[in-house]
Amino acid sequence: MSHTPRFLPLLLAFCMFSTGASGLVNEYVLATITTYILGNSIEQFSIVIASMMLMMGVSGFVQSKMSDRFLLQKFIGVEVLMALLGAFAPLAIYAAFGYMNEHFTLVLFFFILSIGFLIGFEIPLVMRIIDAQNIQLKTNLTIVYAMDYIGAFVGAIIWVKFLLLNFPLTEISFIVAGFNFFIAAIAILYFLKQRIIQSPVIILLIIISTACVLIAGYFNNRELNNLLEQRFYDDPIVFKTTSKYQHIVITENKKTDDTRLYINGNTQFSSLDEVRYHDFLVHPAMSLSPRRSNILVLGGGDGLALRELNKYKDIQSITLVDLDPEMIKIASTNSSLVKLNNNAFANAKVSLTQPDLHNEGFKQAVYQRSGSGESPEKVASISVYNLDAEHFLRNVKDVTFDVIIIDLPDPSSVELSKLYSKQFYKSLRRHLTPGGFVAIQSTSPFHAKPAYLAIGATLSASGFTVLPYRQNIPSFGDWGFYLAWYSDTTPNNVRSQIKNISEFDVETQFITPELLVASLAFGKGELDAKEICINTMMKPCLLQAYTRQSWLVE
Repeated sequence: MSHTPRFLPLLLAFCMFSTGASGLVNEYVLATITTYILGNSIEQFSIVIASMMLMMGVSGFVQSKMSDRFLLQKFIGVEVLMALLGAFAPLAIYAAFGYMNEHFTLVLFFFILSIGFLIGFEIPLVMRIIDAQNIQLKTNLTIVYAMDYIGAFVGAIIWVKFLLLNFPLTEISFIVAGFNFFIAAIAILYFLKQRIIQSPVIILLIIISTACVLIAGYFNNRELNNLLEQRFYDDPIVFKTTSKYQHIVITENKKTDDTRLYINGNTQFSSLDEVRYHDFLVHPAMSLSPRRSNILVLGGGDGLALRELNKYKDIQSITLVDLDPEMIKIASTNSSLVKLNNNAFANAKVSLTQPDLHNEGFKQAVYQRSGSGESPEKVASISVYNLDAEHFLRNVKDVTFDVIIIDLPDPSSVELSKLYSKQFYKSLRRHLTPGGFVAIQSTSPFHAKPAYLAIGATLSASGFTVLPYRQNIPSFGDWGFYLAWYSDTTPNNVRSQIKNISEFDVETQFITPELLVASLAFGKGELDAKEICINTMMKPCLLQAYTRQSWLVE
């Protein structure tokens, strides 16, 4: 070719930019879906990105064996395959998990490796095209690498700040694949206009057909997603959304009157037995604490623990810290959850804020709940902070709580494991009133025994005295909790206090004094183990104990 088409370098630069952006976002989408299905976000993201990088290297080796014939046709083939595989990957993975669970991993890695291979294949292919158009090598390298890396950076920012917040994963894949194919199609049409590519009719048909498939997929992806995702759940999905932090699903079985909440595919509660869980989480600590005017709840965004706390008239303030504002919104507005939590968040004027704790300090919203008379009934103030629990404890100053209820998800990821760490519990201790009690949901002492024992050992290593207790929750099985405090009171003293409880100060739906006493009983060897890890932020051994040595891998 004797001359370089005027706009070709610019078009190819934009192709590399869009490939860098869409390719990285596609891998993020696949890693996120894998996390929702398999858990452990750090592990899944690491494997997906590492696999992508591996295939980029493999594709570079394959490129070295490829001839320079039909470079533009190969470019078109790569762009078409990237668009179709990237767009339909989430739907295909959902389908594989729902319909062919045994071969799910094969399908998952087919898409991960294929997309990584195509991304890696495109970079040297574009370099060859640019070189064939007589562009200087220096400019060649600048176009390929600079625009690819800049695109990856821009794509990551758009993914975090916009796409993840506003679209389901199956729709994001079509958006980014469509964007990349649109840029590539412009370049291909330019090739055709310049008559530097053969078989224009066939190429136009390929471009139009691919565009039609992508458009059809985009407009039908939500319906297909609903159909496929339903396979994951026994009961009909009545609500679902993906927030910045998690995928939230609510199902309902009208025959059994069972409402269930799932986060990232994991059951959070069943309406048939959640009262067993929340009674045992809230009322033991509230009954034992000598004071209970100032209460802290970490987690509990569904409002069910708050429902139980709202029964106590001597509480002056409740502070609830839950990372995800979307969860608070759902618990405050979704009719199913509002019914279950007894409209817990609407019983007060709740401050949904994310304050600068360094500058503003600790502030609570003042509110009153309307009574039956003309004058409103004064009740405890409630503040809701949409913050990470560790960030809240580290930054809030000069505030202590009489009772702390920890209703966090199981430690199935590094992000959650840090909220069960020695550092976290030491910070927690600084905010507990002397003589006060902490109640912590602590996964199953039977199905996840190493994790359960690690939580207790970590609490002890942080300076707490602990008392384990358990209750059968039919939806989950044998479930464990810990009571923790840091006074001179011994576990035997607390057992005696529990045995002396003749009735609870509020009306409970399930727990009785007799059941509470029975919950302290463990069989021979149930609290023993050869090795029990102390979980820390730098050595999150609890994560391995939970993900590798629990019922999750059975």
